[in-house]
Amino acid sequence: MNKEKLLERYGKGERDFEGVDLEWANLEGADLTRANLSGANLSGAYLGGANLWGADLEGVDLSKSSLKGADLRAVDLNGADLEGANLEGADLTRANLSGANLSGANLSGAYLWGANLSGSNLSGSNLKGADLSGSNLWGANLSGSNLEGADFSGASIEGADIEGAKMDFGGTVFLLAKEKTESA
Repeated sequence: MNKEKLLERYGKGERDFEGVDLEWANLEGADLTRANLSGANLSGAYLGGANLWGADLEGVDLSKSSLKGADLRAVDLNGADLEGANLEGADLTRANLSGANLSGANLSGAYLWGANLSGSNLSGSNLKGADLSGSNLWGANLSGSNLEGADFSGASIEGADIEGAKMDFGGTVFLLAKEKTESA
């Protein structure tokens, strides 16, 4: 299925696009609210400014895609592949990213308030200035990530791997050598 056909069918009320292949598609600004795109191939796709609020993206391949400024509130990205994806400024409030691969992803300035990132792989990702307030990072891999200026207020980081992560404490930047946190 191509982009035009997907948007046409969505416009007619269809919401189930499970397993669709839209590799490298340009879906900038598309409204796919509550669409079922589980298991879809969207690797390399451009979804900047897209509205995917409440969408089912479980197991989707979004590696190397751009979701800059996208509305991803309450999406299900359980087990999704977002390796190397650009999520700069994206709104992932209350999103389920449990077990997702976000290694090398750009999440700078992203809103992850109340998001479930338990067991996710965020190694080498850029979370500079991200809002992770109230998020669940239990068992997440944050090794080698840039966490400068990130807000972890009320976040659960028990069992998270933060070895080699770069953090900012009052204007001083530290590289964390401790392998695992005990509690936050």
